Amino acid sequence: MPYGLKRFQKAEALHFITFSCYRRLPLLAAPEPKDTVEAALERIRARHQARIYAYVLMPEHVHLLINEPPSILLAQFLKVLKQTTSRKLKEDGERFWQERYFDRNHWHSGSD
Repeated sequence: MPYGLKRFQKAEALHFITFSCYRRLPLLAAPEPKDTVEAALERIRARHQARIYAYVLMPEHVHLLINEPPSILLAQFLKVLKQTTSRKLKEDGERFWQERYFDRNHWHSGSD
């Protein structure tokens, strides 16, 4: 993990996640890769009982608004998603996703 970066997991917060295609290439521009990512996201979401409140698939990156899955860490959830889709979408010897992701916690005060 980069120096100074703090991840707040197991904090019962929503997470705004962004992760990018390798070298920010528009690898999600065509319908087939988008469909593959959506299908995998749904399977993994259901398996780990995550709640996804919103997502956006852009040509070169993905945004997720997600809770913390009860059965695994959010980092593990994203690792499974990226590995599963990468195996299906990448060309031989190429990478599909950047290694890291960006995470911003959204806290709920309970008074709303």
